[in-house]
Amino acid sequence: MRDHHYIRNMVLTALFIAAGIMLPSFFHFLGAGATFLPMHLPVLVCGFVCGWQWGLLCGAVLPLLSSMLTGMPPLYPMAISMVFELAAYGFLSGWLLPRCSVRRGGLYLALIAAMLGGRLVSGAARLILFGLAGMPFGWQIFISGAFITGLPGILLQLALVPPLTVAIHKLLALGYLQAYGKN
Repeated sequence: MRDHHYIRNMVLTALFIAAGIMLPSFFHFLGAGATFLPMHLPVLVCGFVCGWQWGLLCGAVLPLLSSMLTGMPPLYPMAISMVFELAAYGFLSGWLLPRCSVRRGGLYLALIAAMLGGRLVSGAARLILFGLAGMPFGWQIFISGAFITGLPGILLQLALVPPLTVAIHKLLALGYLQAYGKN
């Protein structure tokens, strides 16, 4: 029988994937999808809450599933390159958090490192995939897309991911304690 943490993480990951499909639709409806990077939010939180394996899975599945269900992002080369980017976010957030001192800003440190690492992976993936597709991609396009156009999304991630992570961890801790009748 699977342990309850495995089932909990599987269900939470499915919810993060669902949020990752719904949030971009909402932001694109407002005309702000590419600017606010809404698909990144649930992947980063998934890694922080469920661990690197689940964060990696969430990040790898989400862009493909979103592309198939909503047509956003277009499958090639965007969704394929986002598989690498978001998988890196999910992996790095889940892998780095236990290695950082949460009391000394470790959550923010892990978040910033995951965001930078994911953007580097994104740049490498896009360089290869856009090149194969005969589309232009270079240093200026990378910097512009990863840091300038996405600045509102970066700020949104810094503002929302840590408090969401802390709140979900607290809710899970309360639920876990209540499930075993402890106060």
